[in-house]
Amino acid sequence: MFVYPRRVEFRDTDCAGILHFSVYLLYMEEAEHALLRHLGSSVHRHEGDGVWSWPRVATSFRYSAAARFEDVVEVKLGVRELGRTSVVYESRFELCGRRIAEGSMTSVYCWIARGQSPKKHEIPADLRRSLEAYLLPAES
Repeated sequence: MFVYPRRVEFRDTDCAGILHFSVYLLYMEEAEHALLRHLGSSVHRHEGDGVWSWPRVATSFRYSAAARFEDVVEVKLGVRELGRTSVVYESRFELCGRRIAEGSMTSVYCWIARGQSPKKHEIPADLRRSLEAYLLPAES
């Protein structure tokens, strides 16, 4: 799994100083961006009159414990499924080695021409090979 450490900022907390549930999605997205950069790619790459990007089409989360302001949360990101045009990421959020949340996010590789709707495309072979290194073992 790709590990992305993230310190909880004050702006990310509720009035009790607890990491707001909605911010977990942002942290998972940051981890995805960091993983793609680590692989020599990007979540958003301009080319000509459009961009190659990864719109999200599904997310889910489960929470089991709280993180607080100044805590360092480890976002562990792996690939649960690697389709022809999409990636299903699985994330585990850990604090001091203890799981506090888990989630998933489905991203689709798309060409977005100016003024048009996204069109899904096959993930490039070199990027696919790089993502395969983060495939999680099948659950038994």
